[in-house]
Amino acid sequence: MKMIIAILRDLDADAVTLALTAGSFRVTRIASTGGLLRRGVVTLLVGVDEAQVEPAIQVMKNTCAPAAAGEKRATVFVVPVERFEQV
Repeated sequence: MKMIIAILRDLDADAVTLALTAGSFRVTRIASTGGLLRRGVVTLLVGVDEAQVEPAIQVMKNTCAPAAAGEKRATVFVVPVERFEQV
């Protein structure tokens, strides 16, 4: 199991969240603030099996709007999950 932590621009958040859920990925969305100018960003948490990591990241890449020169569209971390439970 892996946890994808994706930090996206606020303007991409709705489209990416909808695309991920349409692809049967479960997404938790957290509003956050970051960057030099304190622009709005959203952090998405996506728990997936290891085989789903690349398809989920590809959905994000395909859905984020093009960025201006020198800007990044998203920052994505993939971390191992040692234990997972739903209660």
